[in-house]
Parts: sequence; C-alpha cells; structure tokens
Amino acid sequence: MHFSSHKRRNTPSVIIVSLIDVLLVVLIFLMVTTTLKRADTVLKLTLPQSKIAQPGSQNAKPLIITIASNAPYFFLADQPVTYATLQAQLESAAQRDPQLKVAIRADKNAPFGEVTRVIDAAKLAQVGGLDFFTDKPQGRGP
Repeated sequence: MHFSSHKRRNTPSVIIVSLIDVLLVVLIFLMVTTTLKRADTVLKLTLPQSKIAQPGSQNAKPLIITIASNAPYFFLADQPVTYATLQAQLESAAQRDPQLKVAIRADKNAPFGEVTRVIDAAKLAQVGGLDFFTDKPQGRGP
C-alpha cells in the first residue's frame, strides 16, 4: 500500500469577469431604484405672513396704475387708457426719471393676464421699482 501525504487539490476556479458583471448589474439596479433627494426639497421654509403691510420710505410719489375687473382695465391717474397708451406713458416717464417707482393697484377679481401685462410693460420701460397695493384683511385684530 502506498499512502501519499500529498494529495493534489484542484484550486477552485472563480471567474472574475462574471463576478464583475454581476456586481455591475446590482450597482445599476441600486442606482435606478434609489430615490434621490432634490436640493430644493431639503430646505423647508415657512414664509412669514403680514397682516399689516408697512409702507416703505418713498422720496418721490409713485406712478399709480389701477387695474379694474372689467373693461376698460387700465387706469392711469384715474383716467382710462389703452394698453398701448399705458406702455407709451411708462416709457416716457421712465426716460424722464430713471428712478421712477410704479405702484399697481389691482382689483382682486382683475384678470391675472392683465396684471401680468402691466408688470411686463413696467419691466420693458425699465422703471426703478415696482410696488403693489394691498388691503388689510377683515376680521380679527392682531
């Protein structure tokens, strides 16, 4: 009898390429199924509300544009005007005074599109500032 102390062992064959393929598939699966947090949802803000609006300091009287809820929509110094006339008046006033302040007084039922048109006209005329009139809320006191 012949006993040998050395047994020849076969080394297990591990195919590295197949393991890398499997790991890549798992990695891609995890990347696709993981939900990512967006930067704008990380910071939650509660903006303050004002029950009493405080007027800012104004050196010059602003140009007041009133927007009604029905036609004619635009009023400049209590005179009804068309949109084209309003644009021309804003441009000429802004050329005379580059620091011109415009205040918009819009009815709460005024069409939002008309308010947007006035804001666009003021920006195109390059006025110095744009403000809005508001009312105090009715009901309970502060």
